[in-house]
Amino acid sequence: MIVAHFSDVHALSLKGVSLRDFLNKRLAGGINVLLHRGRKHSVALAEALIDDLNRLRPDHVVVTGDLTNLSLESEFVLARSLLDRISLGPREVTVIPGNHDVYVWAAYLRQSFERAIGPYAISDGAVEPHFPVVRVRGALAVVGISTAVPSPIPLADGWVGRRQLAEVEQALEWLGRAGKFRLVLIHHPPMRNRHAYLRGLRDRDKLQAVLRRVGAELIVHGHEHRNLQMTLPGPTGQIPVIGVGSATYTDARLDRCARYNLYHIEGSSFTIETRVFDPASQRFVAYAA
Repeated sequence: MIVAHFSDVHALSLKGVSLRDFLNKRLAGGINVLLHRGRKHSVALAEALIDDLNRLRPDHVVVTGDLTNLSLESEFVLARSLLDRISLGPREVTVIPGNHDVYVWAAYLRQSFERAIGPYAISDGAVEPHFPVVRVRGALAVVGISTAVPSPIPLADGWVGRRQLAEVEQALEWLGRAGKFRLVLIHHPPMRNRHAYLRGLRDRDKLQAVLRRVGAELIVHGHEHRNLQMTLPGPTGQIPVIGVGSATYTDARLDRCARYNLYHIEGSSFTIETRVFDPASQRFVAYAA
């Protein structure tokens, strides 16, 4: 089985936006978008990535959040249109939110992510999004955790929360007993990082305790806009934790530019192939470090 993983699209759209939409944290975020992020993240690269996915036809696609910049309704419309370009369809594409998708309380209270991205975040047998999202596809089990909560300037942190931790533990336990390859999706890295106070996962210790008890075969995340590989202890050994760089980052250097991962899964093991955008050919190609 082949699973594709991309993250941190940061699709920008200001269509129909009013000044009132920026009378909150979006003001500072909007300035950052105009001065920096908006110039570095290209929707055209997201479209090229999806063209590459549709050509390679993986078995499943997972997206670990930050589809938007400011959780604007117009950005969710754009993000949904990009997801709908993936030929596999919502049943074989699983999406979780990132902190930018719940950037302000208005987006949280309106459930903007759930209303826009709903079909891509519904568990098997459910009729509406609920996290963790749990999907079983043959030998593969996808468990998608939401860490997205509104936070004040300058924070970009996240929380799993007590209820979700209990449901994640229950799901991972029974999926492990069923012999599934348990792929955990999370936006924030589940370990301490270099900017943990400002942008880390607040209850990472509690999530790590769950993982030590019940385990998982692979954890993937976004948020850091860098390729990262670490491990966390599980009940029978170390659990691989893999972060992927931004799907839409514009950079002439192949080690920094837009990318996504392919995980080739066989039994309880896997190999990784990273594909990056090559400016010379204007296509995504296999990356050799």
